[in-house]
Amino acid sequence: MTELKRNEAARRVEELRREIERHNYRYYVMDAPVVSDAEFDRMVAELAALEKAYPDLVTPSSPTQRVGGAPREGFTSARHFTPMLSLANAFGADELRDFDRRVRGALPGEKTAYVVEPKIDGLAVSLTYRHGEFVRGATRGDGETGEDITPNLRTVRSLPLRLLRDAPPLVEVRGEAYMSKDAFMKLNERREEAGEPPFANPRNAAAGSLRQLDPGITANRKLDLFVYGVGYAEGVAAASHHETLAWLAAQGFRINEQFRLFEDIKQAVDYCLTWQQKRFDLPYTIDGMVVKLDSLEQQQRLGTTLKSPRWAIAFKFPPEEAVTTLKEILVSVGRTGVLTPTAVFRPVHLAGTTVIRATLHNEDLIREKDIRIGDRIVVHKAGDVIPEVVRSMPETRTGRETVFTMPRNCPVCGAGTVREEEEVALRCPNISCPARLKESLLHFASRNAMDIRGLGRALVEQLVEKGMVESVADVYTLSEDALMRLERMGPKSAANVVGEIEASKKRDLSRLIFALGIRHVGERAGKVLAGRFGTLERLMSVTEEELTAVPEIGPKIAASMRAFFAEPQNRAVITRLINAGVNIKSTAAAAAARPLAGKVFVLTGALTGLTRDEAAARIELLGGRVASGVSRRTDYVVVGENPGSKLDKARELGVAVLDENDLRTLLAPRT
Repeated sequence: MTELKRNEAARRVEELRREIERHNYRYYVMDAPVVSDAEFDRMVAELAALEKAYPDLVTPSSPTQRVGGAPREGFTSARHFTPMLSLANAFGADELRDFDRRVRGALPGEKTAYVVEPKIDGLAVSLTYRHGEFVRGATRGDGETGEDITPNLRTVRSLPLRLLRDAPPLVEVRGEAYMSKDAFMKLNERREEAGEPPFANPRNAAAGSLRQLDPGITANRKLDLFVYGVGYAEGVAAASHHETLAWLAAQGFRINEQFRLFEDIKQAVDYCLTWQQKRFDLPYTIDGMVVKLDSLEQQQRLGTTLKSPRWAIAFKFPPEEAVTTLKEILVSVGRTGVLTPTAVFRPVHLAGTTVIRATLHNEDLIREKDIRIGDRIVVHKAGDVIPEVVRSMPETRTGRETVFTMPRNCPVCGAGTVREEEEVALRCPNISCPARLKESLLHFASRNAMDIRGLGRALVEQLVEKGMVESVADVYTLSEDALMRLERMGPKSAANVVGEIEASKKRDLSRLIFALGIRHVGERAGKVLAGRFGTLERLMSVTEEELTAVPEIGPKIAASMRAFFAEPQNRAVITRLINAGVNIKSTAAAAAARPLAGKVFVLTGALTGLTRDEAAARIELLGGRVASGVSRRTDYVVVGENPGSKLDKARELGVAVLDENDLRTLLAPRT
């Protein structure tokens, strides 16, 4: 590496960062992109490649650092420069007018103006910038001290990592992290399909996402951010709240465009009441409006109570509920086989739409709320988004209501349903169940599974709807003639698909295990199981005890594997795959010869000679595995500078502790 090349790389890195930040701002803040997604992805890929080649050029504010890092051991405290107070509430127009009378009473004879803005239903956060660089993000906590969630907030695309204009030496910005209605619904769909409890509302989802110890999880949750003020600043000149908002927007922050400045409380009240109904049209949830005295000098003179500022108040919207009659409970089967009961009731108008059904999630919830078919029920929209049955009204029962029980067989294919220990969801275990088939086929053909290119959604839908495929094994019976009878499938396309299907027969056993879609069994588990048991026949015959004896395979995976292979329909599919010539043997034997094969490492503290990612990559190249937590199955804990509690855990369990020099010796080439 020459100094000239490094200097050229440094200039290009800085140029790319500026461009990417500009396009992030245009896309996530202004909603006005000027380049295609492909062009944006190309710039990010070029930056990532340069940073990989020159690791010393990586900075915390680089756009590549948004995706999240390794899981952390816990949150540390973060003291706010100025307290983050909560707002007093007003529950009607009269209480807003009372607030105005108190303000004017404290400022006799002075002119007062108010800024009104939506009250975002999310999680309040404090963002600290030093000389324009984002250095810390924290939750509100007790108002004085919050939790440091900086790595998680870095994943929020609308949060600027560097300010756009001449930055002050220090500024603490206040904002609200939230989840859009669309992102919230998609997240809950994924959670329910996985048998996990759904979040009650977008606010809970946002809070839960930001408090993940693994920033990678936060990055996948699609959070967003509005900022609404400055808590502390050095060198920011603004005389009013609306000027502060303008300054924040100029710095690259996303402010809510619905804020308005009013000269009297009547206009402010009217604006609040207008949004009481209009709120349902927004792509995010608001639970009220915030009314603030505009003059910062007047705000300072009014001061605060122990809990709340005297110059601001939250106008809270009343919840919308409706009473209706539950007509029936239908049960649907999702992609992963989860059976979900849905309440169907007489139509009611809620949050701007007509609602006729609401998910009941699972049988336990139905019993807990004592919901019966024929009941009068109270319905609302959780977070103004998801229809929810709040409660039944047993006092109105006539005796004709009936108790609901979940089916013990899949309502689509008839397979016996299963319920895993510590789970609330019932599942259909049959991977050939028509309700599961399309998504099972797409997963089976995906790149990291059997990698059958050309077998995409459009083709899969035709194959299933025309009855040409009833299980993943039927993929291997498809011919060119049969495919050519489908829409948009000519001779060349059909030949290509059949060729890809044939090539997939040679994939390693680890890919087949993953492709089968066994619950809890991901790519890594597929590799571990294939390497340990060698053949599919052997894997199908082992006990749960033998499975849990394998490092990385816990009770959940073991139980899921046994339930899957115990289902006759699944065994029949596997027999057909074998008869079609699909490989069922592992080629991972060579990997076992690698010097660190089977060894589990945990890294803690900062390494000086190489990054954590570089160390992990070199360990895995030699057959080892890097885990996030210390357990009795850990072989080595590698300790850098300022190690965390993992070192204490290693000593407690008697796990071998290595320093960086020891690790280098272990990673050195064998002669």
